[in-house]
Amino acid sequence: MRFLRLKEVIELTGLSRSTIYKYIEDGLFPRSVSLGGRAVAWIDQEVHDWVLARIEERDQGKPVFSDRVVA
Repeated sequence: MRFLRLKEVIELTGLSRSTIYKYIEDGLFPRSVSLGGRAVAWIDQEVHDWVLARIEERDQGKPVFSDRVVA
């Protein structure tokens, strides 16, 4: 297990910083972990699981989010 900093999360997901934090607020994305001070990171497996879930939803024909379109 390793931590991903915001830059890596953005690169892995293709989401913007503001979208990541909006999805966290809406309960649609894994929450970050405090590393102390103002530093935060995400657990790599949680982010990878989130990405895989989006792919699975796409492949099963399910909407990614019921009331929004994800770019």
